[in-house]
Amino acid sequence: MPDREQTLAQQLAAWADQVRLKGAPDEVRASVRQRVLDVLGLCVAAQPLETSAAALDLVASQGGTAQAHALGLADAVPAAQAAFANGVLAHSLDFDDTHLPSVLHPSAVVVPAALAVAESVGADGTALLDAVAVGLEVAVRLGMAGYDEELGNSVYFEHGQHATSICGAMGAAVSAAMLMELSDDLITDVLGVTASMTSGIIEGNRSGGTVKRMHCGWAAHSAVMAAELVRRGITGPPTVLEGRFGFFQAWLHGENVRLEEVTDGLGTTWAVPGIFFKPYPANHFTHTAVDAGRLLREGGVRLDDVAAIELGVPSAVVRTIGEPIEVKRAPETGYQAQFSGPFAVVAGLVGDGSGLGMGLDDYSDVLAQDPERRRLMALVTVVGDEECDAIFPHQFPAVVRLTTTDGTVVEQKVLANRGGPQRPLSDEELALKFRMNCAGLVADDVVDDVRSRVLSLGDGSSVSALLADLAAALPTS
Repeated sequence: MPDREQTLAQQLAAWADQVRLKGAPDEVRASVRQRVLDVLGLCVAAQPLETSAAALDLVASQGGTAQAHALGLADAVPAAQAAFANGVLAHSLDFDDTHLPSVLHPSAVVVPAALAVAESVGADGTALLDAVAVGLEVAVRLGMAGYDEELGNSVYFEHGQHATSICGAMGAAVSAAMLMELSDDLITDVLGVTASMTSGIIEGNRSGGTVKRMHCGWAAHSAVMAAELVRRGITGPPTVLEGRFGFFQAWLHGENVRLEEVTDGLGTTWAVPGIFFKPYPANHFTHTAVDAGRLLREGGVRLDDVAAIELGVPSAVVRTIGEPIEVKRAPETGYQAQFSGPFAVVAGLVGDGSGLGMGLDDYSDVLAQDPERRRLMALVTVVGDEECDAIFPHQFPAVVRLTTTDGTVVEQKVLANRGGPQRPLSDEELALKFRMNCAGLVADDVVDDVRSRVLSLGDGSSVSALLADLAAALPTS
């Protein structure tokens, strides 16, 4: 039970210290194991990207004390640098998990930071699981404090802020502090210091650029640096969250802040198991459009018969996946396609449904510019839909109405996302996702070994050995 005489940061810090000493619930630890596995697979899958090469090259060029592994480099690097590189990798494919309705991607920040610190301090798997669990929970709770029920959206999002990196840095910093075994007073300081490092704006979702891929890496780096600075004597304000010039005032402008979300149910109610896994490597707003397109294909729609497609989505989503419409109908790159509603519904229409239904190969630059897909994308309009508005942001629903050349209208509704509590991915599907992400980059026997070891975290095995072995199995710079 939180002590209401303490500040919000102090309450979070005291709770984190208790979890470090007593442990997280078994079902929460089980969920964290799958999230660690998911992030490691994403770090592997992102290796071929130019942005990954840029991040890894920067880290390698800096040198420094060998503390932790950045996946893609042969030699260990400073923990903060490893957290940066792996955070960039984890978020670069838009394949990382999502919490709703806060609409943030906590694991891509928290897991890289926690892995780096766990390796640098020699922590065991149990300590890692508990630290990640708390970090995810803190990130989600800070995100939920900015969720406006009347608006039906995140205030961070409305302000063009990337809640993933902003709130994720705070959660990851608590994870780092726990693994360093800092006291609750020092964890409070860590939150106070990290708040001055948080950052991230999302204009790139609309008009392009790859900077968003860097956000989670910078947040993870900030988290580790903040904890290291506090270890060395830097302090932060205890009122950093709710204070007059604190976190919520700075980011949310004091608008509709739900302070109760930060601590209500702390220690009894966990959000972690309900965080959505992504089945497709694209912006989460587009996933139900993919599913609706697939259902239309399975229903017998012929591509030559398509005259028009209306993609109905939550009104708040239109600006991300439907504007500017001329860009969304003609993405130049696979990365732009990941944020395109027209591409998503067309991809579902023309795909073969193999694997989990859509894979990394479906978001290539070649397919983004494919003439047949562009012909179909030009027929797509993206509009706000009242039924979707009533559900958002607890789900990212889609209603697709396809008109054929003879005037027939065919409708498909997908009102709940795959990968969440209502349509969960099975353990077998999560294993398939990990194998697909590692395919062609890591030998099959290593993939199976890493998966087994991650899902056994907490049995006393070494986190450092796990990361070193995976790093050694990858092609390195």
